[in-house]
Amino acid sequence: MKTVLVTGTGSGFGFLTTLELLRNGYRVVATMRTLQSHEKLIEAAKQEQLASELDVFEMDVTDDVQIQHVKEFVQSKYKKLDMLVNNAGFCQAGFISDLSVDAFYKQIDVNLHGVFRVTKAMLPLLEQVNKANIINVSSISGYAGFPGMSAYSSSKFALEGLSESLRIELLPKNIFVSLVEPGSYQTDIWAKSLSSIDSSEMEKDPFKSSVLTYAQQSSQASADPREVAVLIVAICNKKNPKLRYPIGKGASMFSLAKRFLPWSWLEIIMLKRLK
Repeated sequence: MKTVLVTGTGSGFGFLTTLELLRNGYRVVATMRTLQSHEKLIEAAKQEQLASELDVFEMDVTDDVQIQHVKEFVQSKYKKLDMLVNNAGFCQAGFISDLSVDAFYKQIDVNLHGVFRVTKAMLPLLEQVNKANIINVSSISGYAGFPGMSAYSSSKFALEGLSESLRIELLPKNIFVSLVEPGSYQTDIWAKSLSSIDSSEMEKDPFKSSVLTYAQQSSQASADPREVAVLIVAICNKKNPKLRYPIGKGASMFSLAKRFLPWSWLEIIMLKRLK
């Protein structure tokens, strides 16, 4: 049985991916920043009689001590790791003029440095198998910067670059690095990010107000996040997974548009939508 480590399993993509992996015969080491949601995850696994193949740990991806503890557990119990799903992250919304330096730094620390820390720690275990996978959950914001999302886009742009380099470094070891790039999905990440915005400040600026309204409408019209979980399992099952997997409304189209259209055209399109 193959063992998968998934980060950020307290809700959203991580929670659903854990269950989808269990359903498909994987053993899952699920980690979350706090254990507030661990009972919910364990109960969901029990209902499908899958809890025997689930281990749950508290692990903040910015805490080297907790990361080392999980690594030692996997090494002691399973001796190896077949797959790593770097899903943990959050969205710090806000215009640059309104963001604090600390808020921006925290965004980068979790979404980028966290992936680096966990991946570096788990590499020796991934190298113990004939073929391994590292799946980094990025975003449509990883290849297109949107207003009010500068911190989040910066973290995901950087994650894309990290993943490209890492893929080339690890291919000779038969470790495949892939990026999952979701568009807008119905997860807690958007509700949490929008709640951090001071709406009274936004109302003073018509453009900022229109951006906030558009973001709220997009989050309400987003798709079923289980699609992303199913895709992650499909990547785990592939013999030679590719680097990028855009998924969700507009993700593939925007990826192509960014690649082939002049940026000035994209500016016009985005500004028109925000009106």
